[in-house]
Amino acid sequence: MNVFGMGLPEMALIMVIALLVFGPKKLPEIGRSLGKAIRGFQDASKEFENQFKLEAQQIEQGLNTPTPSESEKIAPKEVATAEVATAESNNHATTSSQQS
Repeated sequence: MNVFGMGLPEMALIMVIALLVFGPKKLPEIGRSLGKAIRGFQDASKEFENQFKLEAQQIEQGLNTPTPSESEKIAPKEVATAEVATAESNNHATTSSQQS
């Protein structure tokens, strides 16, 4: 068992020293506080990781959606101009034939 680069003998030595320094009555309270702090850190770390993944997915989806190119943006105007020109030429042809 290797936690934080320490084996079982090192951890046992730290526990004995903590028992001598804090006493048997205070040690469970310190353990609970330390456990809550570690748990809070893990929860915050997971939340950060999930948020990061979500943002990365949103950016990736934004890059994958096709955007109209310049030619596609201009094309509707050209079509509309061609339709107006066709309509005008039809009007001139109709007007010319009516005048004759």
